Amino acid sequence: MRDEYYGRLLVQRYQLLEIAGKGSMGQVYQAKDTLLGGVIVAVKFLSRSKMTQRVRDRFMREATISALLGEQSIHIVKVRDYGVDEEEMPFYVMEYLKGSSLKDVMQNKPMPLPKFFSFMRQICLGLQCAHDGIEIDGNVTQVVHRDIKPSNIIITKDATLGELVKVLDFGIALLKSDESPTGFMGTPAYCSPEQMDGKTLDNRADIYSLGIMMFQMLTGELPLKPKASSFEGWFQSHHYQTPKLFNEVKARLDLPQALMDVVNQCMAKTAPQRPGSVNEILKTLVQIEQDSARLAAQTTPNNGGERAATGHHNSLQTADEICRQSTWPKDKPRAEIVFPQLIQYQNSELVTMWIMLSATDIEKYKDNKPHSQFLFVGSPHPMLLWLTTLYQDEQQHRMLPCYLDLKKPLGEKILQILTQTSTYRLVLFALEGDERCICTIDGKIPTRKIQLLKEWLSESQNSPATHGQIKESKRSLKEELETLKPKLLTSLQRQISKKK
Repeated sequence: MRDEYYGRLLVQRYQLLEIAGKGSMGQVYQAKDTLLGGVIVAVKFLSRSKMTQRVRDRFMREATISALLGEQSIHIVKVRDYGVDEEEMPFYVMEYLKGSSLKDVMQNKPMPLPKFFSFMRQICLGLQCAHDGIEIDGNVTQVVHRDIKPSNIIITKDATLGELVKVLDFGIALLKSDESPTGFMGTPAYCSPEQMDGKTLDNRADIYSLGIMMFQMLTGELPLKPKASSFEGWFQSHHYQTPKLFNEVKARLDLPQALMDVVNQCMAKTAPQRPGSVNEILKTLVQIEQDSARLAAQTTPNNGGERAATGHHNSLQTADEICRQSTWPKDKPRAEIVFPQLIQYQNSELVTMWIMLSATDIEKYKDNKPHSQFLFVGSPHPMLLWLTTLYQDEQQHRMLPCYLDLKKPLGEKILQILTQTSTYRLVLFALEGDERCICTIDGKIPTRKIQLLKEWLSESQNSPATHGQIKESKRSLKEELETLKPKLLTSLQRQISKKK
């Protein structure tokens, strides 16, 4: 039976369809945005029975928090609009997420470790974004979610990330600027002891909930079992009951000790005993995953049934597979930057350009062939500007400049390899993602440009090093690039048009 609101046109824009979900605060409808060509969205209404001014204020705050956080992280649901209908019922509009909750995905079974690590990286990135805070009235205010649980995590299909994980429902989120505690709010099975007490909370309350959820993901069971499934029962369990040991659960598990340790630390009864931040947990999980993968690579049997050494194992992998195992360097900022890197492959080295972009840009350009342009100055210091352009049309393109000092071993070696192989790879990382490579793109340098590179390499090798003039050479290249940009784009457009 269809809902009575089916087909209703909300504020002359959103045509309501079926109910997509219900919660304690209200219900969510799937809807069409008629202003934007019928794109599907989700509209959340505040329940009529909850219509007090205090709840209305909280509902609007939920929309505001989600909207601000959704702009900062792809791992938090995006809010697009807020309004009040003709009956004075507040609502807000979100992106429509077609997928399953983490609760549905788990199905009370242990989750495979690769999936666990993938999901947890994304959950941690979303949650850390909240803990880092949002700007309100010029001040950055931290957000404590207060209701981290499997049903508030949704997994959707994504062309770039495979499975995109998002944190939902900031309906009872706490801003650190709030002057006083608001009493107990949350889901008892996942609440920290201090949250059960109604005390002032910080990010470590969410970390406790995260620990409970991680245990459940890894084992298929909750770590605590109260005598009664009531507030009092859960209160006693969170305060006084020791969580189950991993070897006490029904399923037979083979988990790294470091992984069990970090989960247990998150479930510590007092906040100071837990990790200080979600980012700290994320770094630990990434390290555990890398160590596990390294151990697996070292002990993988070869065709003869013997254990393969790491070097031999890598030699069986393609160049693309080697590049895709790359992780973002810890000494590089998480920002839209580009830098060159040599990657060891068999008995040679690959020239790669490591690039961090938004996940949206990666999805937009990942199937496009990169175009390389080079600018060179021989004096006062030999420098090369390598410009990689990802191009769709005149309005949609990304120019990615990288400067090579041809008097440094890295710059000289990169140019030598390029002139010998004429190939390179872009290794792409998502700004909102984790430290791992998202995808790679093959690039090839035309023969006419290879000849230029050979000439510049020879000239630079015969030029003296004048390190005090590096900035001057770089400035000269930047100025030349700005002058040539329109011509480069026009030339690129002509090349693409000819191919079509």
